[in-house]
Amino acid sequence: MSNVLVVDDEPRVVSFLTRFLIAEGHSVASANDGEGALEHLRGNDVDLVLLDLVMPRCSGLQVLTDMVSDDESTPPVIVLSAVNEVGARVQALDRGAIDFVQKPFHAAELVARIRRNLVRAPQPRQATGDRFLSAGGIQLDLDRRRARGDGFDAVLTEREFGLLAHLMRRRGDVCRKDELLHDVWGLEFDPGSNVIEVCMRRLRTKLDEPPIETVRGVGYCFYGEWA
Repeated sequence: MSNVLVVDDEPRVVSFLTRFLIAEGHSVASANDGEGALEHLRGNDVDLVLLDLVMPRCSGLQVLTDMVSDDESTPPVIVLSAVNEVGARVQALDRGAIDFVQKPFHAAELVARIRRNLVRAPQPRQATGDRFLSAGGIQLDLDRRRARGDGFDAVLTEREFGLLAHLMRRRGDVCRKDELLHDVWGLEFDPGSNVIEVCMRRLRTKLDEPPIETVRGVGYCFYGEWA
């Protein structure tokens, strides 16, 4: 059973989502604005968030921003919104959302998207079975999503962790943008935004310029040697 947080200021939507999520076997909590969502996330284990964008006191975009800035790992977020502008989708994905579902939505499609992001298989670890990946002066803790090295000790967000782990496991290979969108973000399409670039900038800031080469127009390559 997974813990799902529903964040929406429309009681009718919250009631509907709660009923069918419980029917699917999930445990459901709810918040009617962004501040309530952030308060719940700080004190409870949450496996996935369903987040509206337009809410009083604190918008969904602000919730996404604050979740990324928190010093803890963050659950995946699926945005549910009646806002249909492409710019809103791009902003939500740039700030860490894994998916964007337009209101009104079909329950069966939403359940499939939730299932995909809750049961996504974990990445294989090194052949040694260790909980760490160590290369290029970086020790990545696969259990705690923490990266350590000379001069830094950083807790990573889910996407930062996924991107770094993917690149480290593919050490020496150029990982294309479409591959990263699929394997790290779970997207079957290019949303036309710079979600990867934004995530990479945060990684480089946190890890004091890790050994990751930008291959312009193609993707990224981790070139550090295994420790």
